[in-house]
Amino acid sequence: MARKSSVNDGVQGAGAAQQMLASRRRIFGGDRVLWAIFTALVVVSVLVVYSSTAKMAYDISSRFTTTQLLRQQIMLVVLCIPTIVLVHKIDWKLFYRLTPLLYWLFVALTLLTYFIGTSTNDAARWIAIGSVQFQPSEGLKVATILMLARQMSSRQGSINKINIMPTSIHLSDAKQKRILRENTLPLLGPVLLSCGVVVTAHTSSAILMFIASLIMLYIGRVRMRELVKFAAFTCLVGVLLLSVLRIGRADVAGGRLSTWVKEWTTSSTPRTSYDMSDTQRAMIAIREGGLFGEGAGHSTTRALVTHPESDYAYAFFVSEYGSVIALILMMLYLWVFFRSIEIFRACRTPFPALMTLGLGLLITCQALLHIMVQVNLIPETGQTLPLISRGGSSLLFTTLALGMILSVSRTNSLEE
Repeated sequence: MARKSSVNDGVQGAGAAQQMLASRRRIFGGDRVLWAIFTALVVVSVLVVYSSTAKMAYDISSRFTTTQLLRQQIMLVVLCIPTIVLVHKIDWKLFYRLTPLLYWLFVALTLLTYFIGTSTNDAARWIAIGSVQFQPSEGLKVATILMLARQMSSRQGSINKINIMPTSIHLSDAKQKRILRENTLPLLGPVLLSCGVVVTAHTSSAILMFIASLIMLYIGRVRMRELVKFAAFTCLVGVLLLSVLRIGRADVAGGRLSTWVKEWTTSSTPRTSYDMSDTQRAMIAIREGGLFGEGAGHSTTRALVTHPESDYAYAFFVSEYGSVIALILMMLYLWVFFRSIEIFRACRTPFPALMTLGLGLLITCQALLHIMVQVNLIPETGQTLPLISRGGSSLLFTTLALGMILSVSRTNSLEE
């Protein structure tokens, strides 16, 4: 009987080894739902960019034709497919080791944009490499999440007990110095530095990173009292920088906020499309779409909406495909977060779990911020719709983020 049992164990072990080997050889490993969502979103991206940029054919000031923009978007999508396949094959331990290097690299590149960057809309955000423009702040979003996950993972045994913010204003005290040195600077320093570096050129990106980081800290078991102190301190500093010292694009942010408040507090009067705000035009596009849309390529408001291929991609999508399908699209982004939670729960070590959760939050929060602007729930932000809006940097780094999540999912399946 003992011999028979050992033979059965050997057969089972061989079967498990073969199953693991087959899983490693599979081209598309990890969470299949995320693969399906990625495929759906990039297909929608091609459709939206092609249809929304048709108005450029009638714009004599445009440097591109619709066909050129479509070809460009298809090339970006084609490049993203091998990128996500390659990244999801990498073991998450390599991401852990490379996190400090990646973080400081993107901090340096983002700072560099203020000196040699290409300016658009009075904001220096891009570094030009030949004919290609690269937006380092998109990479800094991902790197900040990785850095926070790394710092939180090393403190999971005591993070619900420690002080992450000083307990006194007397920072020269030995106890306060220890809190700053051991907890505040390593844990919160990267978040504050990233927000500070980005806020002067793209305020909404800094807010996005802060929101995602705050939710990560909460789910990572940081005490609520510490989170409130951190949020209050950050908001106070942000208001000081933007309102009092007038640093960066404070005038733009203030103008958008005042326009948003005015639209909610004053009665609307008939006006021409030229006198409307971008958000009002987007809301008209949504209304024209109705439940089932005007049909692909038949939107009558694409010439009305400002940047329908990027900042107002969701409103344009509603105008062509209707609110019903647009609601499904929104649910896909929420599904990314829910799948990230499932992968988070299956992880056996803190870093990949927190990294997965943070990256899922980043993608979903950005999508929700974009959508809330379209229906005037928040002021205009300039945030693109992940994987759909036209823009190479956003598409690339969202693809990398999804690839990292799939990497953790693939590793979890191999360990089961």
